Formats: sequence, C-alpha cells, structure tokens
Amino acid sequence: MLFLNPMNVSQQVEDEKTKTLMEKTVKFFEEKGLDNIKEEDQASKWYDDFIEFLKEEEIFATLLTPTGYGDEEARFDLSRICDFSELTAFYSLAYQYCYQVSILGLGPIWMSNNEELKQRTGKLLKDGGIFAFGMSEKKHGADLYSNQMKLYTQDDGSYIGNGSKYYIGNANKAALVSVFGRIAETDEFVFFVVDPTNENYHLQKKINTSGVRPAFVGAFSIEDYPITDAEVLSKGRAAWDSSLSTVNIGKFQLGFASAGICQHAFYEALNHADNRVLYGQKVTDFNHVQDLFTESYVRIIAMKLYALRAVDYFRSSSEEDRRYLLFNPIQKMKVTKQGMEVIDMLLDIVAAKGFEQDTYMELAIRDIGMIPRLEGTSHVNMALVIKFMENYFFNNEEFAEIPTRRDAQDDSNLFKQTTGSLGSVKFPDYRRSYEGINHLNVITFLEQVELLREMLYKAPLTKEQQENKNYMLHLGELFTMVVYAQLVIENAKLYQVDGDVINHMFKFMVSDFAQYALAHLSKFENTSEQVEFLERMLKRPQINADQEKKIWKEHVLPLKEAMTALVK
Repeated sequence: MLFLNPMNVSQQVEDEKTKTLMEKTVKFFEEKGLDNIKEEDQASKWYDDFIEFLKEEEIFATLLTPTGYGDEEARFDLSRICDFSELTAFYSLAYQYCYQVSILGLGPIWMSNNEELKQRTGKLLKDGGIFAFGMSEKKHGADLYSNQMKLYTQDDGSYIGNGSKYYIGNANKAALVSVFGRIAETDEFVFFVVDPTNENYHLQKKINTSGVRPAFVGAFSIEDYPITDAEVLSKGRAAWDSSLSTVNIGKFQLGFASAGICQHAFYEALNHADNRVLYGQKVTDFNHVQDLFTESYVRIIAMKLYALRAVDYFRSSSEEDRRYLLFNPIQKMKVTKQGMEVIDMLLDIVAAKGFEQDTYMELAIRDIGMIPRLEGTSHVNMALVIKFMENYFFNNEEFAEIPTRRDAQDDSNLFKQTTGSLGSVKFPDYRRSYEGINHLNVITFLEQVELLREMLYKAPLTKEQQENKNYMLHLGELFTMVVYAQLVIENAKLYQVDGDVINHMFKFMVSDFAQYALAHLSKFENTSEQVEFLERMLKRPQINADQEKKIWKEHVLPLKEAMTALVK
C-alpha cells in the first residue's frame, strides 16, 4: 500500500509492536484534531502533550535505540524510522521536526566508541528524552570548516567549552545536545555532548521561523562548560565522519516528511473539491481539475517509490556497496522538490481555500518549500550528486539485486559509514532496471537518457563548462532525473504498480526532462555538438486520455472516502 492512509496504518508494517506504536500515534493526533493542531501552530505553542505522549508510549526509545541499548523490541530500524517521519509530518511538520532533530542528535552518540555514554543515552530515551544536534552557527550555517565552537584543554586533561550554536532544534528540552567543534590548541574536530540543565549552558532565544512554529528552533551558548572524556564522543577524522554520516541518516527523513505533507494535502483537496459545486457542476467534474489531481497523484506515488527504494539501498549498504551516497542526496533534494510541485498543483485546485487558517493546506503551503532549502540542501546535494555522474554512466560493475527491505532488523551498520573516496563508488548498468518494461513513455524517457549519456561521451564538457559551477549544477538536474527514474521503475516492479500508473508517471518525467534540456539550451553556452544532443532530448510524451481517465476513476477518486477525520 503506497498511498498513506493513517486509518489503516497497520497494513504497512509487520511486527505487532510497530503496529501498536503507529496506531497509538494516529489516535493521539486524531483525538487532538486539526483545530487544536492549527491553534497551537498559530500561537507558536510548544507541544507538551506530544512530548508526554512520546514518553508514556516510549516511542523514541523503541524506534531510535539500537539493539543492545534498550528493551528487547527496541532497534534502529531505518524502515520504520522513515515510516514514523512520514506519519508525523502527515499531521504537521512541527512534530516530525522534533523527531528528525532527535535522530540527528543521537547519530554522533551511536557512532561513537563511548560505551558508557551510549548506555546512558539508552536510559534517557527510556525516560522520554528528546535530543538536539549542535552543528550550525550563526555566521556560516553548516559550513563545518568555519566552525568556531572550541574546547580548551586543561592541565588535568579535561576541557572547557566556549562558543555558540544557532538554528538548533529541541535546544530547549533536549536531554543531551551533541555538539560539533574543535580542540582549540590543535584545531582538531571534536564531537561532545552537553546537558541543557547545566548552569554553563545558556539558551539565548527562540528563533522565529515561518514553519514548525510549535517546535523550538533556538540559539544557545556554552560558557566555560566543563567537559571530560566521559562527554567526548569522537575526535579528528572520526568526528568529521560522524557529522556527515549523521546528516546522511537524519536529513534522509526529509523526503518522507514531504511525502507525508503531500498526502494529507491531497486528501483535503480532494474532499474539498468533490464536495464543492461551481457553475452547476462538481469541481471534480472539470477536466482540468481531474488532470491536476491525476498528475499530483502519480508524482506522489513516484516520490514514495523512490524514497522507499532508497531505504532498501541504505539498509543494505556495505563497504563494497555505497550506492546510497548518490541515492541519499537525491532523496533529500529531488523528492522534496517534487513535494513543492505537488502542493502547487493542489493549491491551483483549492485556490483561496488553501490560505484559510483552519485548513491543513495552509500548513502545507508554508512548510513544503522550507524542506528542500534547509541549510542550502538543494545546492549542497546537487554538488555532491554530480560527482557520481561519470561512474554511473561509464564505469559499471555488477552487483547482487537489492531486495525490498521491510524486515524488522536493526540497522546499526549505518553507524559505520565511510564517507570519503567517492570516486570508488560504482554502479551497475542502469538500463537493467528497465528490462521487461514496454510502456511508451518509459521507452521515450530511456531514449532521452541515452542521448544524455551519448552527449557526455561524444560531446564532452569543455574545461570552461566544468569550471562553471552554475552550468554543472544545472546539468545535474538532468542527471538527477535519470537516477530518480531508475529507482522509481525498480520499485514500481517490486510493488507491482499498475501499468497505467507507470506510464503516466513517465509522462511527467519525459516532460520534465525535456524542460531541463530546453533550459540548458537557453541558459548556457553549449558546443554545436552539445546543442544537437540537447535538441534531440526535447521529446514529447504520449498523451492517453483514456488511460488518464482510468487512473482518475480507479486510483484517485476512491481516495475521497479513504479516511475521514482530520481532512474534513
């Protein structure tokens, strides 16, 4: 079941503990109601009831504690961790934010060799603790090289910490904050933890943001804060790797958050439109409205297919298979930007209704655009993605097939990532993913991909183009479409997605690819050979009105009655 329905959330998981946890979460939000959620959002009121619920049901303790540091049913299972991100964002990004920030705060702890602190963290989770990640600083965001938080070595080998952090979620109530800084005397990177209840920890202010208002995004400083080896998590290269690996796990949640927002907004828009009569007919009887719903539906399905398939690769990763290092940044960037596309289409349907303060759509409009832009996410991730382009297209290796990973297993292997040597990451031939698929729009899209590959080989980039960051980032949009489509088609086969839906998904992919190619032609100086290839990429998708009508009737319209409570 790809399209989330909280009323049947137990269908998406296997073990009883996870089913119970998810169902209780749905019950909490349904009983709270959209009116109260919106009221707290507009008042920027901290959600004490949510924190108390998490504590009573030991939700973070169950989901975010690796095997060996908590109860028998606790495990760090990325599949259900992502499910919970999607579910909480379905109700409001503010709730997902508290969860995602806790994942980030826990990452450096679970990646460390500080066993005493890891055992303590397991107990803090059991007691209902939430966590924070002290990375960003006011002057330079998440630029780790410019980090000014310092630990000063004392004569007895301990440290004194001084510095400040900015834009830090959960800074008000965290049981522990994982802080990234440097050893003052050696400039060596270091990760350590601080306790917000310590008198040397100063919560400076809540930073007003347009989104996640009930959450707490704050600034804090530490002044002469005493640190011993008991609070130190990692140093040097280990601390650097922990920072990147933690972001890989925590920011990976953004794609599922976007999907959760889009699905709730979809339900609300569909119910509103189908119950509204204009000019003597239901809004959903207008063909342009049906078209917007149908395309937004298949874009959401594609988002889910990619995000879930990326989980499979991440959970199955190893030193020999690090393909997730390409798939994860696309998850953070492409899936979230697709969410923006979906909300724009839904807003075109509901129009002024979407801006009313008592709708979920008003939240969605505000929050969806924030997600891909957190810490410059889109640009940072695109710069990473293009580093894999040569190996992806031209230096293929064989790999065993990666299965669907919905199994109830601990994923502590994710705490031992190797983040460097990107040039050693190889991929099998992407064309294998399309074997057995003969839908016309899929075939057309693959033709576009082959033209891009051929262009890179026969009309290689000039030195000037390679040195032009803007040119390379835009070329990365075309490459991103290739990788995105690969995982979508792989998972469409694994989930046995209806062929009509697949063909319609690739209708928008063909169109989007052509638009990127046209923009590349229009915006940059290309060689005559490159121009020829780019012009040949300007292909038209197949338009099949009967197929689209069928998707509307069989897949979209039935969702109107799929859930009842908050969308009304």
